Amino acid sequence: MRKSPQLAKARHSLALRVNRLPAKLLAKTGLNPNVLTVLGLLLAFGVAWILSTGHFFVGGFLVLVSGAFDLLDGALARASGRSTRFGALLDSTFDRFSEAAMFLGLLAYYADQGSHQELVLVGAGLVGSMMTSYVRARAEGLGLTCEVGIFTRPERVIVLAIGLILNQMLVVLWIIAVLANLIAWQRLFHVWRQTGGRQKGGDNG
Repeated sequence: MRKSPQLAKARHSLALRVNRLPAKLLAKTGLNPNVLTVLGLLLAFGVAWILSTGHFFVGGFLVLVSGAFDLLDGALARASGRSTRFGALLDSTFDRFSEAAMFLGLLAYYADQGSHQELVLVGAGLVGSMMTSYVRARAEGLGLTCEVGIFTRPERVIVLAIGLILNQMLVVLWIIAVLANLIAWQRLFHVWRQTGGRQKGGDNG
């Protein structure tokens, strides 16, 4: 399941091509990329509420719309020449909040339904999603590369949306719970291999 540098580069190039035109159009409006980031988070909160009420079909399409916001804010920043380090941090942070909000919406729904298996799977998916992002961020903060694994946030968003629209949530929750956690461990192992298993420093978090 290792993601090669070629695959990562191809994936990044595809995202740039897809986002180029809408980003240029948005740049002409003068919209601040951080405003788009905040709007995306507010939309995610709305989607989370819809999921908590059990309207999965509508929620599935809105998950895709919310995911598009997550992609466009960075593209808008580049197209408008407004890329900043704080904007990048804000984008990454709000992406985590957005994803967590949707999982919490599902948790609220399944808790109300008394669906214990789904509750455990949603919780496991939430943990795996957060840890996948954390391991990469922590590794890159230490000056290491960590672009491995193919089940990253865009894939999780697409799979979740498909499950919601097709009403196949049990299958999709199993996929997310297993793969998200597997990728987190894969990234940890990848960093261990880069460092030769040597320990240096401690966890200050």
